[in-house]
Amino acid sequence: MLKQVMAGAVMLALAQMAHAQQTGSREDAEAAAPFVLGTITVIGQREQAGQAEPQVGTQVSRAEMRRFNRDNVGDALNLLSGVSLSTNSRNEKTVAIRGFDARQVPLYIDGIPVYVPYDGYVDFNRFTTADLAAIQVAKGFSSVAYGANTLGGAINLVSRKPVARLEGDTSIGFGSGSERQASANVGTNQGLWYLQAGVSYIDSDGFPLSSDLRATATEDGGMRNNAYRKDHKLSFKVGLTPDGARAGDEYALSYYKQHGEKGQPPSTNPVGARYWQWPYWNKESVYFVSQTRLGEVERLKLRLYHDSYDNEITSYTNGSYTTLKTSGQGSVSGGRSIYNDRTNGGAVELESFRLAAHSLRFVASYKADEHQELDAKGVRTTWYKDALWTLGAEDSIALSGATELSLGVSRNELRPDTVYSSGNAYTLPGNQAATDLQAGVFHTMSPEAKVYATVARKSRLPTLKDRYSQRLGTYIENPSLRAEEALNYEVGYQARVRGLALDAALFYSDVKDKIQSVANVAGVRAQMQNAGRAHISGVELGARGSAGAWLDFGGNYTYTDMKNVSDRAIRLTDVPRHKLTAHAVLHAARQFDVVAIAETNSGRWVSNTLELGGFTTVNLKAVYRPMPSLSLEAGVSNLADRNYALADGFPSAGRTWLANAQVQF
Repeated sequence: MLKQVMAGAVMLALAQMAHAQQTGSREDAEAAAPFVLGTITVIGQREQAGQAEPQVGTQVSRAEMRRFNRDNVGDALNLLSGVSLSTNSRNEKTVAIRGFDARQVPLYIDGIPVYVPYDGYVDFNRFTTADLAAIQVAKGFSSVAYGANTLGGAINLVSRKPVARLEGDTSIGFGSGSERQASANVGTNQGLWYLQAGVSYIDSDGFPLSSDLRATATEDGGMRNNAYRKDHKLSFKVGLTPDGARAGDEYALSYYKQHGEKGQPPSTNPVGARYWQWPYWNKESVYFVSQTRLGEVERLKLRLYHDSYDNEITSYTNGSYTTLKTSGQGSVSGGRSIYNDRTNGGAVELESFRLAAHSLRFVASYKADEHQELDAKGVRTTWYKDALWTLGAEDSIALSGATELSLGVSRNELRPDTVYSSGNAYTLPGNQAATDLQAGVFHTMSPEAKVYATVARKSRLPTLKDRYSQRLGTYIENPSLRAEEALNYEVGYQARVRGLALDAALFYSDVKDKIQSVANVAGVRAQMQNAGRAHISGVELGARGSAGAWLDFGGNYTYTDMKNVSDRAIRLTDVPRHKLTAHAVLHAARQFDVVAIAETNSGRWVSNTLELGGFTTVNLKAVYRPMPSLSLEAGVSNLADRNYALADGFPSAGRTWLANAQVQF
């Protein structure tokens, strides 16, 4: 069915090419209008996706995703300052924002939380970017509308909304590892209603390793073992604007369906190798988002959602992947571990502009999480349920025509509902709560420059896995875990000077009651405890500009210093101290571009005793546009075939190639 849909979209695009000869900038051609109801900013800050950023390095546009071939959300986020990529023990792509991991900077789609209920993590490889208009990132200081657990910020994927009677794009691509990918998006806006649909498909047998990799007993080089993946995604949105788009009332219903399959490459260290595969990694979602004007000075926003997450891990005895491993190191229960997770929730926001110089927002949200685990025989072995409530308010006060004060407060409460684990006499723990406070001052110095300063006390309540997981018998549960807290400070500067867009930010976070593993609590068994305190500080710098009509360039630099204050002998891991990216786009001819982007990371500690070396990669591609609506491109990633890794035992891809074609209408 998916292939028939893709073929139909391609035929529609080809039919429209003769009518799509409008001229415009290259970036405009690659852009997509955002679904504004899906954006979240601190009330009073009217920046939207695609416009000015409220903080330094907080937005990835659709044009940037296309230009640098960022096909998944993790790679797209890596374009920003303050962001670092890593890989966890399940070889999932993860990100850290100023040293805070994915549990502490949750993921949203159009303002709706989509992180996995059980452990709060996200495999950013599973979220493709073909149907996105932009990605918003809040760092440290974030709107109370996001709800709970934004200890270090929030990541919001903003979907598209059509603006024309017929618009869309379709693409097809090939790459190393027999990679095949295709996508199509089509939309229509009829004034009183609109419709947006998208489909994407990525299928790969794996990826080549660097020729410099030394073979081990679990990885012989060449193509990475057990690195296949498939990711299929369908998205659909229908919206109603009863009085026309300018009146402000809007009601939108969205449906998402994701299907994934993947192999988990074994560690190159035979001692830590796991022979795992994921027969399915599925997510299905229904979202409703609306805005209703209540007279001239108030409006009511509503978000309702249901998410289902289903996946299975199978563990095997060796690299032949034929015999299930049912016990011992590297196994899951009975050789198969089946997760069925569900989330239901909603949020109500009332915005008021009744008081002079004030923009008020009141928020109430509810999120119910459920986790079930089945063994190889289909018997339920684990069942947990939580409810999370948030009440919040924020106010942006215009102190003058150039200065704005933003204040926010929220109260988050976690209410355990069900605790069942086969063979364990768990009792239902009590409720716990945390209060978040924040303030920010934003000052416009001139039409070309602004400065800001923010402080935010944020929290993260423990996940189901934090409290209850025994990790195959190696941990002791801790239902009494408390929230971890962070006090985040930032000062920033943004300006345009002689055609250059410049920005700079200094940040500092004091994290206390940090949830971390404590070894040997009972014999050799460990436990998650509120045992840590950390100080994270750093600087972000960025610049973007052009040299006439023939060259665009830019880059950013991040310095991050992380200290474990509670135990200086134990290192904080997975974040490089230095990260630098730089890009250039050469418009060599009217129809021909050359795009280059380089990234440098310093070494990073991945354990208390092991530091991985730093690396530099360069990606290069050429783009040819025989007509404004058609682009053809070919390129190479990791041009020098650098051998590097983001996690011990999991080398990254060596030199790879790509070839793509895209049609827009």
